[in-house]
Amino acid sequence: MGEFLGRQSVQFDNPPYLLAASSIVGKKESEGPLGSLFDEIIEDPMAGQDNWEEGESEFVRRAIQLAITKAGLKNSDIRYLFAGDLLGQLIATSFGVKDFEIPLFGIYGACSSAGEGISLAAMMVAAGYADHAVAASSSHFGSAEKQFRFPLEYGNQRPLSSTWTVTGSGAFVVSTRKSQIKIGGITTGKIVDYGIKDSMNMGAAMAPAAAQVIYQHLQDFKRNPEDYDKIITGDLGTIGQEILIRLLKENGYDISKQHMDCGIEIYSSEDQDTNAGGSGCACSAVTLSSLVVPKICNGQWKRVLFVPTGALLSTVSFNEGQSVPGIAHGVLLERSI
Repeated sequence: MGEFLGRQSVQFDNPPYLLAASSIVGKKESEGPLGSLFDEIIEDPMAGQDNWEEGESEFVRRAIQLAITKAGLKNSDIRYLFAGDLLGQLIATSFGVKDFEIPLFGIYGACSSAGEGISLAAMMVAAGYADHAVAASSSHFGSAEKQFRFPLEYGNQRPLSSTWTVTGSGAFVVSTRKSQIKIGGITTGKIVDYGIKDSMNMGAAMAPAAAQVIYQHLQDFKRNPEDYDKIITGDLGTIGQEILIRLLKENGYDISKQHMDCGIEIYSSEDQDTNAGGSGCACSAVTLSSLVVPKICNGQWKRVLFVPTGALLSTVSFNEGQSVPGIAHGVLLERSI
């Protein structure tokens, strides 16, 4: 099934494969640098539903269905579904997947949920408990602002450290069936808390967790940054990127040449007024699906460390004056053919 490596990693003896991926986004995302790469664009932020939350569920439903279809499978072929979002009690996921009738593990890793879901799906498939599993995650600018920050009608100013929550959903089919991308291993993150309390500076809250899991991955796999074409974080943005690179340099690793951040890639910050970049569960998911997967499939990249990042922000803990801990999960993606 696999081999324990170091303190936090697993290397799969018979690696599962990334069989298919999908990306569905909103209008603002389609206007960014990756606009032409997404599978589907839904310009209506409510996706024909009655509110933002129901709209996000529709994004989830379409992304999962599209990934299964692209894999040449039926819904009944999927043994398990791992999915999560940012909303209270995972309501976007729950209402989005209820009609699939696929056994569900609802997950919450904040914006790291794509990495958590792919990791769990990969372990399930590698262990022989499923031939096919789906990992999915979603977020929505309107619903996230409503839950975590200010009503949109308030028109509050956003500091330069803030990021823009991506509206969209990405889904991935993990399978025993061979494809061009294998999941060589995973490095599971742990909570890292540097005491950041600013909900408008998620990059600073998440960067230490990203640095910890990348450092541990390199230690566990006995590799250097040069062994990877890209080391890709989820949504640190420009401020978090600077902190991440500095922290790793202090611990003996310089990833500045290999590093890429999905939150920086998905928007044109100055033209789209997104300040430090993009964020949300969908940020890393749709960037992985639309940009990273094709580059591995066409041979441009041979080995990628995908590290979605999450700020474990809660309206309850924030209102009680607590800090915002961070977490990140590493997924090793390698070209197999």
